[in-house]
Amino acid sequence: MRSVCGLVLRVYLSLMPTIGILWILSVPDYLQWGLVTAQVVVIVLGLANGAAFLKYPYGDEPGALELLLAILSLAVWLWMSWNFEEWMLSMAERPTEMWAPGIAAILLMMEGIRKAAGKVIAGLVWTMIVYAFLGDHLPGVFEAAVFPPTKTVVFLYADNNGVPGIVLRIVVELVLSFIIFGKLMELSGATAFFNDLAMAWMGHRRGGPAKVAVVASAAFGSISGSAVANIMSTGIVTIPLMKRTGFQPKYAAAIEAVASNGGQIAPPVMGATAFIIAEFLEVPYGDVALAALLPAALYFMVLFLQVDGVAARFGIRGLPRDQLPNALRTVLSGWVFIVPLGVLIYFLLGLGYRAGLSGMYACGVLFVLMILKNRRLPSRAEWHDFFIGGGGNLIPLLMIGGGAGVIIGLMNSTGLGFQLSLVLTTVGANAGMPVMLVLTALVCIALGMGMPTAAVYVVLVSIIAPALVEMEIPEMSAHFFIFYFGLLSMLTPPVAIASMVAADLAGADMWKTGLIGLQLAVAAFLLPFLWVYNPALLLDGSWTAIGIAIATAGAAGLLVGRMSGLMGGGERLDTVLGLSCLLGALAVGSATIWLGPENPLALIPASAGVVGFAALKVRRTRSH
Repeated sequence: MRSVCGLVLRVYLSLMPTIGILWILSVPDYLQWGLVTAQVVVIVLGLANGAAFLKYPYGDEPGALELLLAILSLAVWLWMSWNFEEWMLSMAERPTEMWAPGIAAILLMMEGIRKAAGKVIAGLVWTMIVYAFLGDHLPGVFEAAVFPPTKTVVFLYADNNGVPGIVLRIVVELVLSFIIFGKLMELSGATAFFNDLAMAWMGHRRGGPAKVAVVASAAFGSISGSAVANIMSTGIVTIPLMKRTGFQPKYAAAIEAVASNGGQIAPPVMGATAFIIAEFLEVPYGDVALAALLPAALYFMVLFLQVDGVAARFGIRGLPRDQLPNALRTVLSGWVFIVPLGVLIYFLLGLGYRAGLSGMYACGVLFVLMILKNRRLPSRAEWHDFFIGGGGNLIPLLMIGGGAGVIIGLMNSTGLGFQLSLVLTTVGANAGMPVMLVLTALVCIALGMGMPTAAVYVVLVSIIAPALVEMEIPEMSAHFFIFYFGLLSMLTPPVAIASMVAADLAGADMWKTGLIGLQLAVAAFLLPFLWVYNPALLLDGSWTAIGIAIATAGAAGLLVGRMSGLMGGGERLDTVLGLSCLLGALAVGSATIWLGPENPLALIPASAGVVGFAALKVRRTRSH
């Protein structure tokens, strides 16, 4: 039984990326198979659902029960795919052969979500399902429009606004492409290349290994699509190096966690979320990548300065140059990892191709270059890791995608989405925009805990974004606001998955790591509030407004970065100066809010912030 379960699991895992690749490349169209997207995505979901039972068994190993559930999971979704065309004409009749397997499909999917994505996410989806059936008994604004049970089941099971809706389509047609790209990068040695390049560039500087972590995680994290995957790829090198050169384990773990999480906001790929944002906003991908550029630059500038400040406080020097890779040799040996990124950008921006298809072309170029570089075809173990490992990475994303389809579909059908927007809008009207934004940020952090980057966004976008847009916040600003705070759930205790994984690698206390991570990620907590009031920070405005936004935000970032070099050292004067830096950063960063986005007077506090930063740097140099 064990061997049978293992075989079925391997088949399921390998079929998931295979079907996705064939669909993205439009192979069924070339073969003249009349398939629509919903038919394909539910098959991939069924495979993921079945694989979840076999990969996460009830006991130590999968047995007959898990095998039966895996077969049933695929069967019920295959049934929907097979009958989809016919059902579109008879949806209103809701025959037994439509809703009975629908009940089984939803129950099996919910258990798969619990196994693959955790109890919190499964609980959220279950709450929505219960609300859809019993919400008409609730009072006031939370009273739901409840439909007959069979109609709700069929809606979720077979309607394009239910499980086979936009979220699952995005996961299969878009995110899957970049999961495969990231996996291929990993197998081809890109992680080592980015680490070596960062080491050659930054390793000799003060606190060098920590700065290597920042640079390498920004580069690789944008592609990987997962902060945890980024930590496990770059952190296994950078964390031991940081500890060896003098960083305390909790600092080494926190720096890696914050840097890896920041990779998800770094253009051009942004963990594939840039393409999803473009899809929801119906704008060109280039607009999203451009909007993300300045906030990401500020995030890493502040983190870099904070790392430098921590290294200065503890007297941590860089590594000797003779222990570091040669930059030129590193580039010459690893150019094959840069070319596919250029190909990706060319197809996206130059030719305007779909993001998923562009990702596939980049994968193809990388695959060919990898063969030429290694002078051999991939080994059996590498093929196994690519298909089986890639399929394993897709399981939680696909299960969460199915759950997100349930949430979005039921929020629309019950009217809860409108009611939540109304509540948040009312809060904004009565208590003011700042209170509404803080409440929204807390909701995003709470709902985003434990979810992969792309899944965080697609769940939050339908719940939170409409309320922000209703308050006349620009759409790009609203979507970036929820994206950032959903992503910050990875660093925010008590869950803080990124901090937890990094702490485990470093042998550090998770809570101490999480608290230091919050301090290091302070820029990400502040920036979204700023661009809500001044969209020029997302490069949306006149050249004057953009220039002033860069000056004020940059000066504020310098002060925040200097804060970490002062606080925590135990000296009262340093603590006072550190708090002064934070308050000064808030005043300088918000200058465009209280003076106006195009008011040149905002450059005065910006200049004062730069002078203050320089004075504190001189003080730090003299004290050492």
